[in-house]
Amino acid sequence: MAWDGGCFCGAVRFRLHAAPMFVYCCHCTDCQRQTGSAYVVNGQIEAEAVELLSGEPEGCAMATESGYPHDIFRCRHCGCAVWSDYGRRGWLRFIRIATLDAPDAFQPEAHIYVRSKLPWVSLDDGIPRFDEYYYMPTFWKPENYARREAARCKAGALR
Repeated sequence: MAWDGGCFCGAVRFRLHAAPMFVYCCHCTDCQRQTGSAYVVNGQIEAEAVELLSGEPEGCAMATESGYPHDIFRCRHCGCAVWSDYGRRGWLRFIRIATLDAPDAFQPEAHIYVRSKLPWVSLDDGIPRFDEYYYMPTFWKPENYARREAARCKAGALR
C-alpha cells in the first residue's frame, strides 16, 4: 500500500511506500513557533520509503532549543512544510501527517513535550503523553523499532 501527499499548491508531491513507523504530536515551543499552531503531527519514516513525485522541497535550517540541527523541507512556491530532518540524519524523515491526501490514515500514538502544551489544548483523547520525549525501545511497537534500527544501521548512523 502507498499513501500520497503534497504541499498546499501541489508543486511538491510525494508518496510513502510504507506506513510511518511512529506518529506523534509534538507540543514543544519550537514546533509551536515553526508551525504557527499548538502542535505538529509528525510521522517518522525511512527516507528511502519516501518517493518524491514532483517538485523539489527546499531545506531551511532552524535553530532548536536542544542545539541539534533541524531542517524543514518546504515547497519553494507556497512555503508549505512537507517534512523535516531532525538531527540532520538524512536516513530518517518526519513527514507532516496533514500533508497526506488522507491525513486520517494515521492516528497519533503519543503526545510529546506536553510540559509546554498550550493550556487550552485538551488531551482527553486517550493517547499516551510525555512531559518530554519517551524511550523508543520500550514504547514503539517492536517491529517498527526494528525497522528504525535497520534503517539506521544501513545508513551507518550512530543515532
